[in-house]
Amino acid sequence: MSEKIRLDQLLLQKNLAVSKSQAQAMIIAGEVLADEQKIQKPGTMVKPGAVIRLLGVKCPYVSRGGLKLAGALDFFGVSPQGLRCLDVGASTGGFTDCLLRRGAAAVIALDVGYNQLDWRIRSDQRVAVIEKCNFRHCARAQLLELSGWPDLNLSLATVDVSFISLAKIFPPLFNVLENGARVIALVKPQFEAGREEVGKGGIVRDAAVHDKVQEKVRGYAAAAGFKILGETVSPLTGMDGNKEFFIYLEKP
Repeated sequence: MSEKIRLDQLLLQKNLAVSKSQAQAMIIAGEVLADEQKIQKPGTMVKPGAVIRLLGVKCPYVSRGGLKLAGALDFFGVSPQGLRCLDVGASTGGFTDCLLRRGAAAVIALDVGYNQLDWRIRSDQRVAVIEKCNFRHCARAQLLELSGWPDLNLSLATVDVSFISLAKIFPPLFNVLENGARVIALVKPQFEAGREEVGKGGIVRDAAVHDKVQEKVRGYAAAAGFKILGETVSPLTGMDGNKEFFIYLEKP
């Protein structure tokens, strides 16, 4: 059984607060839910894997996705410092923002949509913006051309996609990465589970379905050629309240 940890310390570990005093202030103000339970005593002991949801807290990134990725980077011990990265499903740019703040040398921010990326990210010279691109059909040569870079040399990739299974993303992702590259992908059960397993409002509440989804995603990753290095629960739920997970991979 995992030892419990103080809630204020857990917020710091998950990079959801910049200082212990800020973490304590957020908790006392009733802005923190641990496994959907409001806790207002900073010293309350909780499970290290507790799902943390913040209420009414100003996000330091261009979107709350940055908070999710920050938690995953910390959990897996991954530093983007000096790396060339690919962000699949960049959307507003939360993941890209987090990578840049953590010292990434350059990031390809790719999305099937258009004009969603925050202007602060779009105008950053380290970012190559690729829009209207369905990554499932994206080959290495096309990605290189669209990026405008002289070469790719991608050492780290992040994935946050919706309305598509990771089964469609992992094979092309494997093909564009360098050997030894790492991947941190967000697993969204509502887009991996069967229709009959998704409840009202698109919410997956059954823990057994969560386990099944994670097993399926591990299978997708292995089939694409990736080595599975780890998994964890996202520090924040999805906007709709869905519990989400991260899977950590390596291209051998």
